[in-house]
Amino acid sequence: MAGDPDPLQDFCVADEESNVLVNGFVCKDPMQVSANDFFFRGLGQAGNTDNDVGSNVTMANVKQIPGLNTFGISLVRIDYAVGGINPPHTHPRATEVLVLLEGQLLVGFIDTSNKFLSKTLEKGDVFVFPKALVHFQQNVGHENAVAIAGLSSQFPGVQTIANSLFAANPPLPDSVLSKAFRITQELVNYIQKKFAY
Repeated sequence: MAGDPDPLQDFCVADEESNVLVNGFVCKDPMQVSANDFFFRGLGQAGNTDNDVGSNVTMANVKQIPGLNTFGISLVRIDYAVGGINPPHTHPRATEVLVLLEGQLLVGFIDTSNKFLSKTLEKGDVFVFPKALVHFQQNVGHENAVAIAGLSSQFPGVQTIANSLFAANPPLPDSVLSKAFRITQELVNYIQKKFAY
């Protein structure tokens, strides 16, 4: 299968109160469905970019819009301060197509042969990040940047590489990280402290 399964009815609004466990969400009783199940007000305002990476991702997936359940799509808004990045990450369940609305972004991904493909985007440009490949965006302009991205899953997931490796709970063994990155265990500990929340 190349993506989420196709729906078999008009809609299957996610019922997060159900105790039934399935791969996704069970359907809410159609008689209890309202227009609010298909609505989200949240992509119109800028996100707070005053953080360590200078970016903010506002998600609009099945958690925010229960009506997306079984449709295999979702959106995100990404705000970037000048110099801000959306750090290297993957979406294990989705391909992403990004549209730059404002600013200038350096974007790129790394394929499974370690080939790095990159482009500098201007307002109105579109770039595709293949499913599960490591990718990033960085604001290289002189003003804040804003992008909207569509993803090919109702719940694409995100795994930020640095956080996964240096902020895992419980932590990865220092010996694994020091050998993988060819650095000292002291440096591993120093980096891990940077990711402590």
